[in-house]
Amino acid sequence: MSFAASVLTLYPEMFPGALGLSLAGRALEAGTWSLEAIQIRDFATDKHRTVDDTPAGGGAGMVMRADVLAKAIDQASPPGDPRPRLLMSPRGKPLTQARVRQLADGPGAVILCGRFEGVDQRLIEARGLEEVSIGDFILSGGEPAALVLLDAVVRLLPGVMGNAVSGEEESFENGLLEHPHYTRPQEFEGLPIPEVLISGNHKKIVAWRRAEAEKLTRERRPDLPGVQPLVK
Repeated sequence: MSFAASVLTLYPEMFPGALGLSLAGRALEAGTWSLEAIQIRDFATDKHRTVDDTPAGGGAGMVMRADVLAKAIDQASPPGDPRPRLLMSPRGKPLTQARVRQLADGPGAVILCGRFEGVDQRLIEARGLEEVSIGDFILSGGEPAALVLLDAVVRLLPGVMGNAVSGEEESFENGLLEHPHYTRPQEFEGLPIPEVLISGNHKKIVAWRRAEAEKLTRERRPDLPGVQPLVK
């Protein structure tokens, strides 16, 4: 069974976007995963296809309506659909590699792309949406975030990456940032490739890469679980 993604958006023309290229694009053509972009405005009931209204209690901006979104979600994800329902939101739980792997191991996802000031809270609760954030910053809408999430998931699907081992050694997979990489030429602007990497000693190479990964992580992301305290 392939990974099935349904994206609810006001801008379906943004999909597949970059997901139609490279590894993700080839996997999409091969049927390894599928993508359905659903226009939320198709579920509005007035002639202006209104999907938002002023916030209760006053304030700036507009809020996406619960009734319109509920109709869109119910069509995309009818009773019995096992796929998680995600809402791309800056106030959501940070997306992690562990969650990405969980999604990649599942049947797919229904992804709601928020716009304006946000989504009516009653819709989030009534349809059991899991709020997901890709970082501590604000985008103009949830579409770029949905593309990021799907790219992270699709590359982990069976057969998408040519070398499965490369995925196992990447940043965050073992709680560490990835070690530095080098390739030819052997010297670039006076900077040589570290001698250990051309030594042919696999055991020393593995130890060097682990040490470099721990060093980088300690400097840049000491919050990651793979960081070991320095022994004084």
